[in-house]
Amino acid sequence: MTDNNAASALRQRYGDSVELSDENGSTATYQIAAEITLGANRYAILQTSQMQREDEIEVFRILEGAGGEFELESVADEEEWELVEEAFDDLQFGDEEQP
Repeated sequence: MTDNNAASALRQRYGDSVELSDENGSTATYQIAAEITLGANRYAILQTSQMQREDEIEVFRILEGAGGEFELESVADEEEWELVEEAFDDLQFGDEEQP
């Protein structure tokens, strides 16, 4: 699990935020909270300002195209989503057990 320069490709390309469009054409600006590598997959943890206030996150798999462009794919598998969420929590709070 990392959030260093090698794994921060989105930040290097787009800065601290990205604008995403949904299937209805609505756009929202998401802050890049973290980029995490688990196994062979890379993930982006994104939050809108509303999500930050509610302490919620959105998890996307980062896919790199042949031309070096990035595509974000929603993580629909609940188990995979929870593994990434747990890795993000560990990144923020460490692996310490809370009393």
